[in-house]
Amino acid sequence: MASYYYLLSSLPMLAAGSPPPFDYPTFLEMCRSSVSPATYGALKELTVESDRGPLLHAWAAYYRLLRQELRYQRLSRLGKPCQPPEDRGAALTVQAAMAADNPLQAERLLLEQQFRQIDALVGFHVFDDTALFGYALKLQLILRLHGFQFEAGKAEFVSLLDGIQQKIYRL
Repeated sequence: MASYYYLLSSLPMLAAGSPPPFDYPTFLEMCRSSVSPATYGALKELTVESDRGPLLHAWAAYYRLLRQELRYQRLSRLGKPCQPPEDRGAALTVQAAMAADNPLQAERLLLEQQFRQIDALVGFHVFDDTALFGYALKLQLILRLHGFQFEAGKAEFVSLLDGIQQKIYRL
């Protein structure tokens, strides 16, 4: 645990609205000499859907509920029948995201909520595996958000729309 003091205190703070300070392989390299081989292996295999490890069981339960609520509200909006999730704790956050002006804004709202949930799960843990895994989850979430490329997405959308319009004009 003594090696965690330097590692965790040297990591830059992550904020939902800020770009990631580095990529995940760089983070793993920073952890390699400070954590046990088992912890390093768990970090290497970590995804936002992982459920084994410190903090991860509770996180996975929350993430599952969030995804169920997203599915429910999307299907409801389309008028398709869907069973509401048993726990509707994420309903307000998802409603706000669904009402956002654009998909990127919706993702930011969801990311902010996920950061708050990770902070709540980490609690007062500072220099242990719980804090480290919380940081790793936040880094993966922020990397996902900043992986969206507006111009490339817009170009793909225009390309798809042009293809559909061409098919319509041929009819």
